[in-house]
Amino acid sequence: MNSAKYLYLMAVTLLMISGRGFAQSTLQVQSPDGKIHLHLALEDGMLSYGISLGNEIFLENSPLGLKTSLGDFSKDLKYVSSDSTTIQKSYDLKKAKVSHVNYLAKELLSKYTNSKGDSLQVIFRLSNRDVAFSYRILSQGKDYNIKIFEEVSAFNLPDDATTYITPQALPMTGWEKTKPSYEEEYTLGEPVGTPSQYGEGYTFPALFKLPGRGWVLVSETGVDSQYPGARLGDGSSEGIYPLRFPKEGENNGIGETYAAQSLPAKTPWRTITLGKDLKPIVESTVAFDLVEEAYEPTIDYKMGRSTWSWIVWQDKSINYEDQIKFIDLSAALDFEYVLVDNWWDNNIGREKIVDLVNYAASKNVGVILWYNSNGFWNDAPQTPQDMMNHSIARQKEMEWLQKIGVKGLKVDFFGGDKQTTLKLYEDILSDANKYGLTITFHGCTL
Repeated sequence: MNSAKYLYLMAVTLLMISGRGFAQSTLQVQSPDGKIHLHLALEDGMLSYGISLGNEIFLENSPLGLKTSLGDFSKDLKYVSSDSTTIQKSYDLKKAKVSHVNYLAKELLSKYTNSKGDSLQVIFRLSNRDVAFSYRILSQGKDYNIKIFEEVSAFNLPDDATTYITPQALPMTGWEKTKPSYEEEYTLGEPVGTPSQYGEGYTFPALFKLPGRGWVLVSETGVDSQYPGARLGDGSSEGIYPLRFPKEGENNGIGETYAAQSLPAKTPWRTITLGKDLKPIVESTVAFDLVEEAYEPTIDYKMGRSTWSWIVWQDKSINYEDQIKFIDLSAALDFEYVLVDNWWDNNIGREKIVDLVNYAASKNVGVILWYNSNGFWNDAPQTPQDMMNHSIARQKEMEWLQKIGVKGLKVDFFGGDKQTTLKLYEDILSDANKYGLTITFHGCTL
C-alpha cells in the first residue's frame, strides 16, 4: 500500500473512531524531531502498531500481545488509559562506539485489560532514530507468578523489502552438537518471506532494506535471567516476521522454552532502528539507551587487542613454547593480551600456566584463558570443562585465576537461548566481576 493511501485511510479511520466516541483506542506519538511516527491501534480486541519515517511506511500494521499462564493478552483486550512523557538521560560508555550519550525520547504507556481483568501495559519509546517497545503485566488477583508462553509481537516489513539476516541453526547440530552457535552465513538482498535455510527463522539482529526509502534494523535489548533470548520466525510472503522463543531441543533439551517470572512481570525491549541511509543504524546506541547498569564493576576493565595462536596453528599450537612466541608477538605489536585457547590445562598444565602468566606480565601482556561452558549440553570434548556451569567450581576456579594474575576468560559453546542459559551468562559475568576477570563469550547469542 502506498504511503498517501495509507495516511488517507488512517485519517479516515481516526475520524470514524472519533465520531463513535472511542478516539483513545487509536494512539499516536512522534519522535522528538517529529520525523518518526507511531500509531498504536486496538481493533476488535487486538493490538497492532505501525511506523513511518517522514511520509514513508517503514513497518506496516504489526500485531502485539502475549499468551501467558495468567491469560491471553493477544485478543479480547479493552482499552483503559494512556499517558505520554518525555524521557531524558545522559550517560557515559567506556567500551562502545561513543563515549557520551544524551538520550531523548518520547514515551507512550498504554494500559489494557484482558477478559479476566488482568492488566497489560504496552510501553513504546521513540528517539530520533529508534523505536522500542516492551510489555508489563499486572494481576488483579492473588497470582504471584507467571509463565509467558509466547509473544505475539511481529514486524511487518513492506512487501518489496530485502533481507540481510542470518538463519537460526537447528538445535544440537553441527560440530559436536554445539549449534546454534550463531555463525551461519548471511543472506544478501533476498526478498522478504524467503524461507530460512533450516526452517527455524533468523537470529537477531536483522537488517532489512526498503528500496528507495531506507533501512530497518530489528533487534532486542534488556534480556537477562528473567527471560529467554528471542529470534525472528520465518517471514510470510507479506513480509510479516513473528517473534519466536527458543526451540525445545536447544541445550540438549535442558530448560523450558518460555519465560517464568514473579509478578509484576516485564519483557525485554524489542528495538527498531530506522534510517533513510545506514548512518542512524551504525550510530544507534539503543542497546544501551533502554537499560541500566546491573552492578558496579570491581575494577576498571581494559579493552584491548590480543594475539591468538589457534587461528593460525590451531590445537597443536596450545603448548608452552608456541604461547611464549605469541606473548612475544603481542609485546612486539604493543598488544594488550594473548589468548591461550582450548586444552591448555592438558597441553601446558596448571603449573606451567603460572609461569606463562608471569612471563607475559614481564612483557606487559595480559593472559586470557579459554574455557568450555559445557557440562552436559553438547559433545564438545575440549577442556577445561565442567567448571563454568557450576557455581562452586566456577568461583573456586576464578579465585585461582585472580591469584595467579590471569586477566580474563573466553567461554565457549552455549548452544541456546533459553532462560536457564541466559541465567548462566549472567552468573558467569557476576561471578567474574567479583574476581576482576573480564569475560569474552564465544558461540553465543546476541
